[in-house]
Amino acid sequence: MYITRSTLYTLLFLLLIIFSSISLSCNGKKSLTTPVKPEDALATFVIADGFTIEMIASEPLVSSPVDMEIDEYGRMYVVEMHGYPLDVSGSGNIILLADTDGDGKMDKRTVFKEGLILPTGIQRWKDGVIVTDSPHVLYLEDTNGDGQADKVDTLLTGFARTNPQHNMNNPIYGLDNWIYIANEGAVPTRDFKKEFGDTGSEIRFPGIPDAPTLPVNANGRSVRFQPDSRHIEMMSTRCQFGHTFDEWGNWFGCNNSNQGYHEVIANRYFERNPYLLAAEAVQSMSDHKDMPELFPITTNPDRQLLTDVGVMTAGSGLVSYLGNAFPEPYDGKLTFITESVSNIIHVDMLRDSGVSYVASRILSNKEFLASTDAWHRPVNLYVGPDGALYMLDYYRRVIESPEWMSQEAIEEGNLYDGVDMGRIYRITRKDSPSADWMKGLSLGDASSADLVKELSNPNGWWRNHAQRLLVDRKDETVIPLLKETAGVSPSAMGRLHALWTLQGMDAMTQDMIIRALQDTVAGIRVNGIKLAELHLQQSPQLEQRLWALEKDADMKVRFQLLLTLGYGSSDRSAQVRNHILFSDIQDKWVQIAALSAPPAQTAGLLNLVLQKYREDEPAYASLVRRLTEMAGASAAAPAVAELIQRSCIQQPVHSWQSAMLSGLSNGILNRKPAIEFPENIAALLVKTFFDTPDDPLRNACFRILRLTGIADEPLKAESLAKALEIAKDKTETDTRRADALSFLEFDNPRSQFDFLTAFLTPNEKTNIQLAALRTLGSIPNSNELCEFLLEKWPQLGAHVRNEGIGIFMSSEEKTGLLISALEKGQIPISDISFPRSVMIMQAKDDGLRTRARKIFTQSSQDAKAVNKKFRKALEQNGDAEKGLQVFLLHCAICHQVRGEKGVAIGPDLGTVHNWKKEDLMANILDPNLAIYPGFDLWDITLTNGESIQGIIANETAAAVTLRNQGMSDRTISRQGIETMRSLNSSAMPTGYDTKISVAEMADLIAFLKRH
Repeated sequence: MYITRSTLYTLLFLLLIIFSSISLSCNGKKSLTTPVKPEDALATFVIADGFTIEMIASEPLVSSPVDMEIDEYGRMYVVEMHGYPLDVSGSGNIILLADTDGDGKMDKRTVFKEGLILPTGIQRWKDGVIVTDSPHVLYLEDTNGDGQADKVDTLLTGFARTNPQHNMNNPIYGLDNWIYIANEGAVPTRDFKKEFGDTGSEIRFPGIPDAPTLPVNANGRSVRFQPDSRHIEMMSTRCQFGHTFDEWGNWFGCNNSNQGYHEVIANRYFERNPYLLAAEAVQSMSDHKDMPELFPITTNPDRQLLTDVGVMTAGSGLVSYLGNAFPEPYDGKLTFITESVSNIIHVDMLRDSGVSYVASRILSNKEFLASTDAWHRPVNLYVGPDGALYMLDYYRRVIESPEWMSQEAIEEGNLYDGVDMGRIYRITRKDSPSADWMKGLSLGDASSADLVKELSNPNGWWRNHAQRLLVDRKDETVIPLLKETAGVSPSAMGRLHALWTLQGMDAMTQDMIIRALQDTVAGIRVNGIKLAELHLQQSPQLEQRLWALEKDADMKVRFQLLLTLGYGSSDRSAQVRNHILFSDIQDKWVQIAALSAPPAQTAGLLNLVLQKYREDEPAYASLVRRLTEMAGASAAAPAVAELIQRSCIQQPVHSWQSAMLSGLSNGILNRKPAIEFPENIAALLVKTFFDTPDDPLRNACFRILRLTGIADEPLKAESLAKALEIAKDKTETDTRRADALSFLEFDNPRSQFDFLTAFLTPNEKTNIQLAALRTLGSIPNSNELCEFLLEKWPQLGAHVRNEGIGIFMSSEEKTGLLISALEKGQIPISDISFPRSVMIMQAKDDGLRTRARKIFTQSSQDAKAVNKKFRKALEQNGDAEKGLQVFLLHCAICHQVRGEKGVAIGPDLGTVHNWKKEDLMANILDPNLAIYPGFDLWDITLTNGESIQGIIANETAAAVTLRNQGMSDRTISRQGIETMRSLNSSAMPTGYDTKISVAEMADLIAFLKRH
């Protein structure tokens, strides 16, 4: 088992403080907030210096708005999603808002389309709009000019309809003329299967059987498609609600807690090499943590997520500001994101960082915009033709889904308070003129030549709409003007958009691409390489032109060149790729990009890496590991055997040897059928295992031996005897003794039962105890070990207990013994982590399931008794210094405070210093009042029968990484996965009432609030 109790307890202590959804009513308090009238709303805002905010629409004109679009005629489309959180009856609308009297305020409402289920986004397209409404992507058009859609087509279907917060959303027209849709994995529901039980099907163009398709719900990843040519592709990653592009076409996504990540490598590159075990495709950009500390000003916050001056847990509506109308320091590369729980807009400044970007705060200890109104729920943003930032305010009392709320909060009956309300705001610099687009725009009637001029407009809204209109018209008469703009326009944006407009009109030429490759602006050279990539087959001579960029001064140019030349087949292209790789080898993205080329193109790279190998540069070992992972998964047995030999015979030992064997073992693990080696390979691995003083090399040898076995019985007997000697010898290192105990798996551990159990004593180091227990755990169909563990349980340490629980759960019979032990009190309930308790309560046997649920379902009376007991801690003045010791014992394994006093694996606890005592205590004692998605527990069964559980840390088309605190991340090739399922639970700790005293609670709270 790969999830451990102690590590989950510490890792998720804060995660569940951050993510648990609890109504204030759970603390015995009724919500006292009331809505603010539209005419009083502006007084609730505090906005950054130099800006002003005005309301342009409010109820009853608009309600429950989640997205908007201003088209080329100045028509404002708004998506109304009234159904959230549970209504799927068809209450959603697309409306048109208009300002008829010219005062800058919308005063006319036209229902463009009604009866939608849970619409989530809109994009202008051709003569209508594209609307996302799971499971469909719709095209709506008004063909007779009455302001209502009378043409409804389904462009795509098959997306999941689960919790509305996670349905696909926000279609965007990209620089490359594809339409991008944010999408996330289906979120299983426990209580609302009727409404949200549709986990999706094959994504397809309905009615067109020969069109390409995508897997079920696109494997939970975002999607791009071209409606006319019926092309469709998965992206490398997922996105929750809202995504955006910068001016160069870089895609940024977000989720509840991450305010911006960059898709560094597109999925099409990963698809070239199925043997590349790369589960990372995106770079989190924030330099102030992925869950940044927020600074709301809400009066009497009425929320379910306890983030009162806490961290971001409801980020959405990410937008890259391309309006060119904001003052310094907001005139650079910006991203804005809304946070509906904390009632704020957060802003970051982006700067180049290698192949990606770093996002930094502009403002210290405050937000770009904050409201005192607890009902203010900003959910999305839009940059208009005037360069203003438009904010959509969903305006609800409750913004969280009941899926993750306590029953008490649901029973308050206010889930739909505010459903008939909603506001839209315009944010501008103080000296900005009033918006004039509301009086009507004429871009839609502009000549094609005038549209070409708009490609150079400093405001991205004009550029993007002009490009879309030109591509739609396909007016060949302006091709010469587009070529001129692409070649000599003084505007870099004009050159860029002209190039992609030519591509969209099927009018791109080789000469235009070559000129782009020579542009003085790095961003245009990057896009020139992308354009060349699209034309390599019909214009192979472009490959030679690409070589000239081998030593480009800009890393992003070199990186894109590395990716694109992966499609090349010449020796010179391979040389260029290798030069870039070794020049930038420290960058993990460069390594992944280099290895994304087809396997045949990377076959000779390993020898080159070893020739250049540097012991003082860990990047070389990382590259060796990546290369041999591919070899282990795909190379013929003799070639893999040769690599094993090479790793074992080298003296003295170098770090590349363990890296090579480690990579091979990862690759071999994912092979099907299993690989077979000559007997001398096992002998060599055994000899190296016992002879080497290098711990990583010994461990790597053992990993391969476990996969391949030892067929030679005399060799096995001799090596087992040697392992016994080493295990007994206390003069040996702890690591060597532990490895020797692990080696005894090759024997019948039952015959060594007494010998192995003798190591389960506090006198032995934890790693030795664990090695002995894991070897014992390999005994099939035996309850003897379980009985021994029950007898010795009080003497076992936390890590050993956790390993023991995994052994109990390895079969239904042993699970029955565990349940009996829990009932008798032989094993404390607090020793069972929440995810494991969920698994036990899902036992197939009805009797076991009933007994387990009785054990783990704490009654409301018990919960109240515990809460009453610990509420005394709120009345005490805790000792922060003593609280530090509580923190070090329970939290520091995974968390730091302001970058100190622990391990920076989980979020930094310095962000909770302004929380209320009541909120801190409620979450520490009972974080299981609700389950929040994002740290879902997954169960993966490999083709070799191994079962692994953990949280998905990263995933791509090729691989998945499971994260388990206290152990190395496990990256698994999708080819090696038999089944993969969510356990419909978050990994949440329980039982803190048995772990700390009232005084310790007061001390811990004092410590956390001091920081």
